[in-house]
Amino acid sequence: MAWDAIILGAGAAGMMAAVEAGRRGRRVLVIDHAKAAGEKIRISGGGRCNFTNLNIAPERFLSQNPRFALSALKRFTQWDFIARMDAAGIAWHEKTLGQLFCDGSATQVVAMLVGDMQRAGVTLWLDCAVGEVRRDGAGFVVQTARGPQVARAVVVATGGKSIPKMGATGFGYQLAERFGLPVVETRPALVPLTFAEQELAWMRPLAGVAVDARVTAGRTGFDEAVLFTHRGLSGPAILQVSSYWREGEPIHVNLVPGLDLGAELRAAKAAQGRSALRTVLARWVPERLARHLEEAAGVSGPMAELSGAALDRIAAGINGWRLLPVGSEGYRTAEVTLGGVDTRALDGRTMEAKGVPGLYFIGEVVDVTGWLGGYNFQWAWSSGWAAGQAL
Repeated sequence: MAWDAIILGAGAAGMMAAVEAGRRGRRVLVIDHAKAAGEKIRISGGGRCNFTNLNIAPERFLSQNPRFALSALKRFTQWDFIARMDAAGIAWHEKTLGQLFCDGSATQVVAMLVGDMQRAGVTLWLDCAVGEVRRDGAGFVVQTARGPQVARAVVVATGGKSIPKMGATGFGYQLAERFGLPVVETRPALVPLTFAEQELAWMRPLAGVAVDARVTAGRTGFDEAVLFTHRGLSGPAILQVSSYWREGEPIHVNLVPGLDLGAELRAAKAAQGRSALRTVLARWVPERLARHLEEAAGVSGPMAELSGAALDRIAAGINGWRLLPVGSEGYRTAEVTLGGVDTRALDGRTMEAKGVPGLYFIGEVVDVTGWLGGYNFQWAWSSGWAAGQAL
């Protein structure tokens, strides 16, 4: 049997494309090497799936061409996906910064998509390895563990390299290069940052402490929580900034954002001179961190004994803590992969490769990476929808 489309990958983007193409009467085969569909959906958001964000905007996506994502994001929006969740009876709630999560389990989202594929007549092969993909006349031949399959179109929805323990590989990038498409260098993104032993020795005693901070890399900053770990720094603000940070560059952490700490410490010295510095700092940061900052400042006496210059020095270190990461925790813990198939080689409306008719790339395998907070799922839904309309 010849298929209208073979979709490689039963993740968010692949299933979305399959549903749309199937609903349009196309004969669609979805193949995945995993034993279950939508595994990344299932584990995302602590098992509740942060499925989109109310604040979708093109500037919240990283790419060599940030405007590439605009067409798909405008044609299938967060509101469109929310409507599907509502129609499926899946309850959800908004958390901070426009992030939407399931009230129940992320498996509800997987079940919705798998059910939609079944109703659209899509064939799903799980636990099935894929080998060579080659041109054959006007179509393609895909080598699979169940034998060669012929299709008019092939959609690559294989994701990136993040979370290799779930079977993530660079297959999609290799396939793109085999067909002559350029690939933007890939790297782990939305990932904890690591530090040299000198900084680590200071951070380790704080493992488990979280503080709301502003973290900046270059000209981009995020106001969210920072979490101290045994390996370095994590938490939403660090994960966000990791997409913008590059080796050899510093990051800056303001542990009391929006506060002129120098002025506050001078006022505290005048009003409560007998208090310890840690007692004053504990107004704004967790007590363990306050004690640690006092120790790092080399202060032991009461506030009254500290000079104005000393207070300013302490404040500067807390308002503008400069750190030099040595790396990240890598693909093992990265939520997504930065880089991917160069958008210049793709049609932004259909996701089809410009030089290879019938070959499509969608989702994380493309050089479009969203912020933390549901942006990458929305890109999967939107890019999958766009390809599904063209198949």
